[in-house]
Amino acid sequence: MVRVWSKEEQVANKDRFWTMLGSGVSVTAACEDLGVNRRTGRRWILETRGRAPVKRPELSARYLSVDERIRIADLKMAGESARSIARQLGRAPSTISRELRRNRGNGRYGPHTAQRWAAKRRCRPKAFKLDHPALREVVQSKLCLKWSPEQISLHLAERFGDRPSMNVAFETIYCALYRENPLPAGLHVHLRTRRRIRKPRGLVGQRLPRICHMTMIDQRPAEVNDRKQAGHWEGDLIVGTNCRSAIATLVERTSRFVVMVPLPDGHKAPAVRAAIVAAVEALPGGAMRTLTWDQGTELAQHREISAASGISIFFCEPHSPWQRGTNENTNGLIRQYFPKGTDLNQHSADRVAAVARELNDRPRKTLGMRTPQEIFTPDVHTAPATVATTT
Repeated sequence: MVRVWSKEEQVANKDRFWTMLGSGVSVTAACEDLGVNRRTGRRWILETRGRAPVKRPELSARYLSVDERIRIADLKMAGESARSIARQLGRAPSTISRELRRNRGNGRYGPHTAQRWAAKRRCRPKAFKLDHPALREVVQSKLCLKWSPEQISLHLAERFGDRPSMNVAFETIYCALYRENPLPAGLHVHLRTRRRIRKPRGLVGQRLPRICHMTMIDQRPAEVNDRKQAGHWEGDLIVGTNCRSAIATLVERTSRFVVMVPLPDGHKAPAVRAAIVAAVEALPGGAMRTLTWDQGTELAQHREISAASGISIFFCEPHSPWQRGTNENTNGLIRQYFPKGTDLNQHSADRVAAVARELNDRPRKTLGMRTPQEIFTPDVHTAPATVATTT
């Protein structure tokens, strides 16, 4: 059943979406965390050309509110003096007298008209810098020559250093490009990126986290590192042609026992969540304590996996495959059976199970020529080597 969001929930979701983007969360992760379709997030970005909506600050209490103006009108009609009205509103008498003098239309004070006039007076209209015809012409001509906004800004500062009206910050040029005003539409095609909307940058100088609420590998229990305690696993995906098919691989650090999980329904976060939960349930009780993964978005629902299976999930640092080296080495062995550039969906669950059994029955030098199967299940030799997902 499709959930219908109320107007208030839609506004709250949109506010949270922009807050998450501003804190460095990716669009995909923000949409998954909010439970909205990625296309919805994309539409929100297109609506504002990639810029977070500017929230108007709350009006200072030193300004009269519309409720106070309504009360002023009522008291004035009742024959109260300006000083009496001021005393009842807790305002200075000069504030009330000035309000009645400045906002009286046709000899009569109207509170809503007064509110509208006061708001108009508070605005400070300022002409956009590129409204200057000569400056706009120079900027437009340089953009057509594939100059970057920063190059244009520096050029103008050098050539027209004594004329402030002919100087403009490169950020102002970007703003004009993305809102297509006052610059003509379509000039964005001359940028190197050719991007027509602004890309959220999140935390400047830092990599944007792709998954929310990650527990990093440095918080993993110390006993995981010495490989003496069983039950600590590493995981990843091996993907097929054009990343359209995948198999999840789980490797136990102590025994090197591998579990291969086919993903016939794709490798998006919901499918991977269901597959891993099924894999954990099929293992002997307590066989999996922790799972270490890279920061791939296929594990965006890691909190749901932890809640369903009771395992703790930890994430590696970006671009650090050595932090789950056992899994990387095992994936290399698996690639002997499933080379890169092949469609992994062509292989049945039985074929994947046979490969896992063959690897688990292969003696390893690092294990003293014993097999992963012998070490992982010395008493239970019926432990599954693969888990097929249910559709």
